[in-house]
Amino acid sequence: MRVGRAPVNRALSSGLYGHDLTKGLHVTVAPTRKPPAPLGWVLAVTAVAALVVALDQLVVATALQTIQRDLRASMAGLEWTVNAFSLSFAALMIPAAELGDRIGRKRAYLLGLIVFALASAACALAPNIGLLITARVIQGAGGALISPAALALLTAATPPHKRGAVMGIYAAVMGLAVVGGPLVGGLVTEGLAWQWIFWINVPVIALVLPLTHAKLTETKGAPVRPDIPGLVLAAASMFCIVWALVRSGPAGWGTGEVLGTLVGGLVLLAAFVAWELRAPQPMIPMRLFTMPAFTAGNVSALLLTASLFSTVFFLAQYLQMSLGNSPLGSGVRFLPWTVALFVIAPIAGRLQDRIGPRWLISVGLFLQGVGLLWVAVEAQRHDGYPSSVAALVVSGIGTSMAMPAQQSAVMASVPTASMSKAAGTFSAVRQVGGVLGIAILAAVFAAHGSDRSPREFADGFAAAMVAAAILALLGAASGLLAPGRRPAHTRPRTVEPTGDPAREELGVG
Repeated sequence: MRVGRAPVNRALSSGLYGHDLTKGLHVTVAPTRKPPAPLGWVLAVTAVAALVVALDQLVVATALQTIQRDLRASMAGLEWTVNAFSLSFAALMIPAAELGDRIGRKRAYLLGLIVFALASAACALAPNIGLLITARVIQGAGGALISPAALALLTAATPPHKRGAVMGIYAAVMGLAVVGGPLVGGLVTEGLAWQWIFWINVPVIALVLPLTHAKLTETKGAPVRPDIPGLVLAAASMFCIVWALVRSGPAGWGTGEVLGTLVGGLVLLAAFVAWELRAPQPMIPMRLFTMPAFTAGNVSALLLTASLFSTVFFLAQYLQMSLGNSPLGSGVRFLPWTVALFVIAPIAGRLQDRIGPRWLISVGLFLQGVGLLWVAVEAQRHDGYPSSVAALVVSGIGTSMAMPAQQSAVMASVPTASMSKAAGTFSAVRQVGGVLGIAILAAVFAAHGSDRSPREFADGFAAAMVAAAILALLGAASGLLAPGRRPAHTRPRTVEPTGDPAREELGVG
């Protein structure tokens, strides 16, 4: 039985659902015969599976050199091993959330867990790089089902007065993926085999599946008509652009393959923008980009993620290929860069309420760029890892300053009724940024170095780090368009109820 907006609002007014109408909250919950599970169980079940998905974006970083040797993969093959996951995850996340609204979020979550587990097993069993890339695409699709459904189920189960604290815990668990991804990948690769970075997902999901069935309560949202043309155009344009960048090294910029796919990708991107401007229910509302703060937050987030993910991709290989570290040793050497997330990000989150996001974004990305330039200089000098530790700390501090401020700039710039679409756009932009960053740095690497010898790899790595620094510095410049601290009466106001609270946290409209 579906519960419509008017009956729910009347129920809310009477206190039946325990929500406050003044907060514009609305939830459509499928009837169930069993009482809701304790919030702790819901948080544990959803966070563990979402952490597995987040880890799989970064856990392969320190295993790439081992995968390259075992499967005799090229640099382009390694790029697609990372990008295949991110592309399918980014392209399918919003449609997957819409599917959850239609069939039930618990059902979508269970389906995503099964798909992710099967794809993980396929990754571990892949006899060549082509099948590994294919399995990674399917993994990304499973992750796209898991992540939005997990967040929606958790939000629906959380009372409004506890939502901030619970979401803080959930975000901290996701932060473990950034800190622990390279380290876990190195530990598993060296202690067992690279295949176990995928096999380990299977028993974890096997444990989560029965708990999901037993503990979670089914919920449904108010589904909207999916923007299929927008989805196809966005995915096709990103694929063509990334293909051109990946192939620019081995094929050359002047070839018909590279020029044709690049031009085709740009044409498809223009067609996507044109369609979104006239679509009745666009996947990404282009009118939001007329707001300077919204644009600044998204552009700076795209550039930060492009710089961040590409640096993870190449730094892990540099530490092994040029400096001779083991996979585990490489993971440990990431810590000066990534551990700042736990120290600086909470401080930056509190500070942005006092000074606004503009200077946190700009100064943070400036520090990230300076740190990466410093890393590039040390790599060009072949001075080894110790000389780069301070540079990694500076870069990590900058990244941790900018991340929370970017989300604040985006979400504070739109009225409450648009927050779902704004958050969905922000999430998709970050995923696309990671894909484009790896492709851009790979093209720079191919033009200045190679993986034929440790010294040639170091030369290519140094050039790639200069490119990553430029991306960060461009992000710092775009951050200047973000707002400073504004008086409360100038901030966007609630203009109408937003609908489902789970969708508010999820970021889909």
